[in-house]
Amino acid sequence: MTGKVTHHPGRMLARIAAMAGKEVLHIRRDPRTLYLALVMPVVMLLLFGYGISFDVDHLPLVVADQDQSEASRRLVRAFVAPGEFVLAARLDDPAQAEVAFRRGEAVAALLIPAGYQRAILRAAPERGGAPGGHAQLLVDGADGNTANQVLAKADAVARAESLHALGPGAAALQPPLSVKVWTRYNPEARSALFLVPGLAAFLVAIGAVLLTALTIAVEWERGSMEQLFASPVGRTDIILGKLLPYLVLGMVQFLLVIAVGTGVFDVPIRGSVALMMLLGFTFLGGMLGQGLLISVIAKNQMVATQAGALSTLLPSLLLSGMLFPLDNMPLPLQALSRIVPARYLVHGLREIMLKGQGLAAVWPDVLMQAVFAVLILALATRRFKRRLA
Repeated sequence: MTGKVTHHPGRMLARIAAMAGKEVLHIRRDPRTLYLALVMPVVMLLLFGYGISFDVDHLPLVVADQDQSEASRRLVRAFVAPGEFVLAARLDDPAQAEVAFRRGEAVAALLIPAGYQRAILRAAPERGGAPGGHAQLLVDGADGNTANQVLAKADAVARAESLHALGPGAAALQPPLSVKVWTRYNPEARSALFLVPGLAAFLVAIGAVLLTALTIAVEWERGSMEQLFASPVGRTDIILGKLLPYLVLGMVQFLLVIAVGTGVFDVPIRGSVALMMLLGFTFLGGMLGQGLLISVIAKNQMVATQAGALSTLLPSLLLSGMLFPLDNMPLPLQALSRIVPARYLVHGLREIMLKGQGLAAVWPDVLMQAVFAVLILALATRRFKRRLA
C-alpha cells in the first residue's frame, strides 16, 4: 500500500511541521516519555556521581607501636590527623597485621619498631648523623587502586614528618635537585571532575536512543503506520517530523544533565557554552538517528528497547574513555571505539569544561559526530519503506 507524495518545498515543510506537532502531542500525553528524558538522567547522574568515586579517604589503619615514645606518637598523629587514615586498632604484636588484613579490618598497617625515637635523634643534622628512624608500612594490595592511593598518601605523610622530626637543619639532607608536581585542571584529583563529562555522554546516549527507538515501533504495533502511508506524507517527512521534537527534548536533557553536574558536583565550565551545545547537538543527531534506525528495523517495542539499550549502554560505558583510558586498550578495541560517538563527546566535554579549550581543539570531535549523524540518518531513511509488508 503506497501513496503519491509531492516534493514541493513549502508543502514538505508543512508536512514535517504537522508530523512534529503530532509527535509533540504524543510526548505531552505520555508522561513516561518526559520521565525517560528529564527525570531518569538526573536520577542516574546523582546515583553514579555519588556512587562511583575513585577518591579514597578514611582508610582503616592499624598501628603496632613498639617504641611508645613521643616521636612514635607524633608519627601516628601525622597519619590520622588529616582524616585520610582512620585508626582502626592498636596492635600489641606486628604479626597481627596479617590477621587484620584477612578480616578486612584494615588496608594498611603502620609498624614502629623499638628505638625509633633514638634513631631519629641520632640522625639530627646538628649531630652530624645519617638519616635513620625507619618505620614500616604494610599495605593490602588486593585492590590495586586503593593500594596505590595508600602508598601515595603515606609517602606524603612520611616526607612531611621526616622534615618535622629532623628539625630546621633537615633541608641540608635533601638532594640538591628537587622535583615538584603540579596537577593541572584537577589539582584535588576529584573523581567527579573526571566522571561527570563521561556520565553526561553515557546518559544522553541512552536516553536519546531509547526515546526514538520506540517511536516508529509504537506506530507499527498500534497500526497507525497504515494511516500515515495513506496520507500524503513521505518517509523523509515522517523521519524528520519525528526527529525534531526529540532533538529539542534531547537538548533540554543534555543541558539539564550538565547543569546538575556543575551545580551538585562543582564541575567547572571553563570553555564556551555555545561550543559545548554544538557538541551536544551533533551528538544527539547521531543518537536519535540510531534510535530511529532501530525502530524502523525492529517494528516491535520490546525488541527496539533491548537493541537500543545494548547498542548504547556497553559501547558508551566501556569504549568512550569514560572510565578507562582508550590508549591502554588493545588495538582492535581502540579501532572499534572510533565508531562510538560517545568517545568524541566525552573527549570534547573534558576539553571544554576542564581545560577551557576552543574550537581548534574539539573540531575533530564535532566533525566525527556530524559524519556519524548524517550517515545513520541517511541509513534510517533508506531502510524506512512506505509499505506494510
